[in-house]
Amino acid sequence: MVVVAHPDDEILGLGASMNRLIEEHGAEVHVVILGEGLTSRSEKRDPEKWEDDLEIHRANIKDAQQKIGYDSVSIYDFPDNRFDTVPLLDFIKTVEKEKKTFRPDIIFTHHGGDVNIDHQRTFEAVITACRPMKDENVSTIITFETPSGTEWRASSDPRHFVPNMFISFSEEHLKSKTDAMECYKFEKRDYPHPRSEKALEIRAAYWGQSVGTSYAEAFYIVRSIIKN
Repeated sequence: MVVVAHPDDEILGLGASMNRLIEEHGAEVHVVILGEGLTSRSEKRDPEKWEDDLEIHRANIKDAQQKIGYDSVSIYDFPDNRFDTVPLLDFIKTVEKEKKTFRPDIIFTHHGGDVNIDHQRTFEAVITACRPMKDENVSTIITFETPSGTEWRASSDPRHFVPNMFISFSEEHLKSKTDAMECYKFEKRDYPHPRSEKALEIRAAYWGQSVGTSYAEAFYIVRSIIKN
């Protein structure tokens, strides 16, 4: 299960890896998108003002899903870039409900040190919802970087993303990621923005060459329990 704050985060963080895991390993993947992703672009939150664009945004999620090939998606409408105004318990209950239905053994989510408050709260919700109790089904929690959120943390801050796991992939898997990102009308950007197609290709090549492959995405294993 992939738990993200905004539409497009699922693509930015692990779009190519998802595509490889699905195509080559038959992974069943469910994506949970907690936030609506747009209304913070106004001075005051007014969902009615954004109603038409939010409808397009939700359609873009489905288009991106087709490019990656993951199985299912749940879409919520928590307020964009205002997750700190919502009780953390609301997010925890949402994650608990989703994992009770899907019963994942692995959850991917945001790095807890991202500069984006919504990413931070999503991470906290996942960690809390997946407490390692006796009957907990989730044995592994893995975080990913989100370009234009993770790398903007101040250099003096100790909460930087330091990956300890990498998933390599082919040029075809990378193309599925960039094609999926192109589906997001309101999120794609021109180079040198980190969410541009060229920047995503450069990032994949950077992580790839750092571990001896052509392309890769980087992750941090928060917890992995090998059960009997």
